[in-house]
Amino acid sequence: MRLCAFADEAAESLFGQIEAMQKNGISLLEIRHINGENIKDISTSKAKEIRKTLDAEGISVWSVGSPIGKYPLGEDFAPHLDDFCRTAELAEILGASRMRIFSFFPEKGAEKERTKEEALSRLGKICEKAPAWLTLCHENEKEIFGEDIAACLAIHKALPRIRAVFDPANFVQCGVDAAQAWEALAPYVEYMHVKDARADGTNVLAGDGEGKLPLLLCKYAAMGGDVVTLEPHLIKFIGLDKLENGNNVKMQSIYKTCAEAFDAAANRLKKLISDMEKEF
Repeated sequence: MRLCAFADEAAESLFGQIEAMQKNGISLLEIRHINGENIKDISTSKAKEIRKTLDAEGISVWSVGSPIGKYPLGEDFAPHLDDFCRTAELAEILGASRMRIFSFFPEKGAEKERTKEEALSRLGKICEKAPAWLTLCHENEKEIFGEDIAACLAIHKALPRIRAVFDPANFVQCGVDAAQAWEALAPYVEYMHVKDARADGTNVLAGDGEGKLPLLLCKYAAMGGDVVTLEPHLIKFIGLDKLENGNNVKMQSIYKTCAEAFDAAANRLKKLISDMEKEF
């Protein structure tokens, strides 16, 4: 199984991210923030520089961890659709064939069916604009339309172009059983985010929470899955507040630095994979 990572959880700078990845034997990057700047906001010239640097270091961009779809449905859609098109151009420059997307925050007080219709409409327009080579991957984020099993199924059945990024911790934090979610969504899974949480919402090392990571990794491998993205969320890092929609993220707070937390998460993931491989 190949390891990928949100290396911005280890360091803010590109070179710091490369160092953390190489130290932990990770060669695939899910790119999200570089030097504190969200990937969707970087310039074309900077994207080319990043690609050149990563190529020289033997690192490939597996997916663009974009924020597309992570905003309220009440906002004007046009500029966000432009953002998507722009980010798709950056993905091509970076050599990424996948883009992580979301399914919008419902308007306060809006009827669920109306939210569903609007979310699917906007996602459909994103699909229409997406280049053929780009695989769209929906993450089951907290508080968005697609935060539970039924909503995720509605997205994938209505829009076959959209695959799933399966995030066990997000399901746990929404009160959804991760194993039940896997059984329902496995046919649509493109890859997994390795992130775990306890029932009270606290982010913990993979395998220490209710996300059933050992079981899910086995099921993922059995269906031919070969790439997992490390997204530990074990310590506050640059950009976390925006990723979590302003919510207070519960953490164990046992790590002194981002690099230390990243190393611990990588070591745990490698152990889980090693234990899994012994079972096959």
